[in-house]
Amino acid sequence: MSEKVTALIIDDEVQIRRLLRVVLETDGYRVLEADTGEQGLSDIALRRPDVVLLDLGLPKVDGLTALRRLREWSRVPVLVLTVKAGAEEKVAALDAGADDYVTKPFDSPELLARLRAIQRRSSTEKDEPYFQAGHLAVDFSSHTITVNKQEVKLTATEYALLKVLAQHAGKVVTHKQLLREVWGPNAEEQSQYLRVYVNHLRKKIEAPNAKERLLRTEPGIGYRLVLPTGGKP
Repeated sequence: MSEKVTALIIDDEVQIRRLLRVVLETDGYRVLEADTGEQGLSDIALRRPDVVLLDLGLPKVDGLTALRRLREWSRVPVLVLTVKAGAEEKVAALDAGADDYVTKPFDSPELLARLRAIQRRSSTEKDEPYFQAGHLAVDFSSHTITVNKQEVKLTATEYALLKVLAQHAGKVVTHKQLLREVWGPNAEEQSQYLRVYVNHLRKKIEAPNAKERLLRTEPGIGYRLVLPTGGKP
């Protein structure tokens, strides 16, 4: 890394923080540490890290609560650390606003790869007004959507839904996250909205003769906008 990226570790286990510090500093990161959710939130506000590694099993203010509070005012990329490998906790973390997760004990190369991936996605959200995946192209600055270079018209809701999926391209976006970001926090249980609009969106953005669908269903979890070979970002 030509310019050091700052990573904040929020974990109450000293040994884990030491291990993560060694892994991250060896890879060129500048490392900050916090041992509670409260301290971590304060450090994010005051010290502005580029990426956060957040343990879910924190005392007092647990990781999910800290993450929900953080997402009220910050989009800093967050990699969740969890000791549980079950789908329920992973879904809860994604719904609360996590960008990705790793399970303890973690594999260091995988952790570093996931950190790089969520930073790339964050950079794309902030800096790239244009998204392309296969036959689909979206110009966020002009709200123009084209399929096989032909412009298609989306409703405001369809566009909002596509924008969230595109900003998280390649990653599963849970039902609750989509409902919250498109329809607001009071719509998190209204899954019928989502099914209807996803079907409408599919009809408009999928090319009839395409070899694979761009908008995939992840049963019981959510939806993913896939990036075919050669797709961007």
